[in-house]
Amino acid sequence: MADDNEFLSRLINFGLSEKEAQLYFNLLKYGPKPPSLLAKSLKTYREDIYRTLTSLIDKGMVNQSLESPTVYAAVDLDTALDAALKKHEAELREMERRKQELQEIANQQRFRPSDEFSTFKILKSTKEVMATCLTLVNSSHEEYLVCIDESTAIYGDLFGINEAGKAFIDRGGKVKAVYSITKQNIELTQHLLKIHYDIRHINQYSGIMFNVFDRRHGISAINADLKGFSLDQPMSALLCDDETYVNYLISTFELMWSQAIPAAQRIEELLKGSPPQVY
Repeated sequence: MADDNEFLSRLINFGLSEKEAQLYFNLLKYGPKPPSLLAKSLKTYREDIYRTLTSLIDKGMVNQSLESPTVYAAVDLDTALDAALKKHEAELREMERRKQELQEIANQQRFRPSDEFSTFKILKSTKEVMATCLTLVNSSHEEYLVCIDESTAIYGDLFGINEAGKAFIDRGGKVKAVYSITKQNIELTQHLLKIHYDIRHINQYSGIMFNVFDRRHGISAINADLKGFSLDQPMSALLCDDETYVNYLISTFELMWSQAIPAAQRIEELLKGSPPQVY
């Protein structure tokens, strides 16, 4: 029985329906039969048997006798599978032809592009926010903008965002980040500069935190009162690809970028022990 079930499973995986596989297997194993005996053997209606036989004949897997009463027989396995494969190939060629026809018609129409439809999603945990950021960095091609506070900068390093950013830069992308550079994250900042992050310092930043990916997707924090470095902490953020909102985030970033100072200058101040400057 286990071998029978395995054989039936392989027939179904090859493209037969469950009824087709059972009927073909019955004929192959027990020999030619009339529809009445097939219906009894498979415990179904004769009308159902006729429909399935018609389908298998169309696939080239079953033959019918010329005498009366009509008897049906399974074609040998190799021939049957070759016939079924050719049937699939013919169907694929027909689908390809129809696809080309649809594309030609579509080119003559004025369809509204799907990318004009904006989507919004609320990310409901630190884990989900970090995972989404990681996915978007990995799929970006041109530019990744980051505006965060000093502690969240360390989050990106702990959970693989900065490593993904390095790979993004190696692919030819550009990362620009604005955050408050302090003694707490100075070593991280030096590391990011070495892997060609473009970073600027804005003193004691406490505004909206956000990321923009290829000027198409934005993630902005709604609630991010992080107390430690764990993915289990509560956090919520808005993910969207709305052009107006993403452009707002980009404008906000560019304004802060113009008001911030280069990271190298801020690091020099910290290393010299200079008192913090207000920018």
